[in-house]
Amino acid sequence: MHIVIMGCGRVGSTLAVTLERLGHRVAVIDQDPDAFRRLGSGFGGRRVTGVGFDHDTLLEAGIDHAGAFAAVSSGDNSNIIAARVAREKFGVETVVARIYDPGRAEVYQRLGIPTIATVRWTADQVLRRLLPDGPVTEHLDASGRVALAEVPVHIAWVGQRLSSLEEAAEVRVAYLTRLGVGLLPTAATVYQEGDVLHVACDQTRIAEASAVLAAPPAEED
Repeated sequence: MHIVIMGCGRVGSTLAVTLERLGHRVAVIDQDPDAFRRLGSGFGGRRVTGVGFDHDTLLEAGIDHAGAFAAVSSGDNSNIIAARVAREKFGVETVVARIYDPGRAEVYQRLGIPTIATVRWTADQVLRRLLPDGPVTEHLDASGRVALAEVPVHIAWVGQRLSSLEEAAEVRVAYLTRLGVGLLPTAATVYQEGDVLHVACDQTRIAEASAVLAAPPAEED
């Protein structure tokens, strides 16, 4: 597949080199020709100097036959404009834009442009390392409202159906990892010792849900 990347900073250059190693054809756009040094001498893709949302620049990068487009420059406005041009003018189906302002992510998502909110993602990665024994957020939707998180579970839940865990913590069990293998649960799936639980819930409730499951089940009256 041919992939066009706007922005040859650390993210863009890493994406470009990685995608080329995976066998894809890659074109990188940047206004600063010196930025292409990050690609290294071994990079065989196109290096296009110009503005990433300019019609002629995009054509030079091969946007008219691209299967995907990533806007990962340092400017939110440039990224979203370029992403919309790629999607709406050139019909590229797979488009993603990096956004530094997390407050804008939901707005752009409604426009049909998947976004990566850089600040939120970075903060989450730091939390994963600061609180290794607590819940670990593995994914946030673009609006930042729905989270997929790995949560600790008390040994006393062993033998309980996952539906009981869901009801107690008010979460949805997305999947679990058992003996290193992912498993999609059914209504009859029972939590076993050693299982790793991955739940979906409102991101504001991760800590509360984790606290419920990290404690023994409440005794019935």
